Amino acid sequence: MTNSQANYTLFDHLIELRTRLLRAVVSVLLVFCCLAYFAQDIYQYLAEPLLATMPEGTQMIATDVASPFFAPFKLTIVLSIFIAMPLILYQVWAFIAPGLYQNEKRLVAPLMVGSTLLFYGGISFAYFVVFPLAFAFFTSVAPEGVTIATDISSYLDFVLKLFFAFGAAFEIPIAIMLLCWTGFTSPESLRKKRPYIVVAAFVVGMLLTPPDIISQTLLAIPMLLLFELGLLLAGFYQKKEAVEASEEQ
Repeated sequence: MTNSQANYTLFDHLIELRTRLLRAVVSVLLVFCCLAYFAQDIYQYLAEPLLATMPEGTQMIATDVASPFFAPFKLTIVLSIFIAMPLILYQVWAFIAPGLYQNEKRLVAPLMVGSTLLFYGGISFAYFVVFPLAFAFFTSVAPEGVTIATDISSYLDFVLKLFFAFGAAFEIPIAIMLLCWTGFTSPESLRKKRPYIVVAAFVVGMLLTPPDIISQTLLAIPMLLLFELGLLLAGFYQKKEAVEASEEQ
């Protein structure tokens, strides 16, 4: 931290925080303005996994008068936030970086980039892998005589919940790195608790996904693999820190 940064008052920090927040909001608005014209096409693309599994002759419906406008509009806003996430995280980084030590900067910056990529990976996994399997299951178990006609607003709320669930679940390596970095736990301690982690992964899969074994398993298995990845990265980082500490001595 430089002398000028050390002399910052609370008011200066609040001004800086306001500036960073405004830039983050503006970045989202700019992305939204670029996407707003394609809102209907974006919703159509999101609905493809369900439309591809619906019986022939059925279609999605709008039970609310304004939902044909508001559902694509809501989706475009959420998508704008997702796309602008690197810019938002950069503003967060620019705000906190001056107060970090050099070794903290070396860890936090990769973690922020990695968390963004993992979140995108979770969303992609949900869309390309989970949705086709889950929707095929749901449409195949419809009772005799029941016509499938999903409301567009209900569908949007459903898939957004899954997006956030899978996006958050894919952050497990980042969470493990932070827990080990802060000294809350260690890779060795987590390895000993592996059987409990397996059970917890399937419980979380049951709570965050629809009540079918397919989507529950498709969430639990990646969580376990990402848990192992987090252990490897945390162990590697601890060894690197130990080597650097010995060299400094």
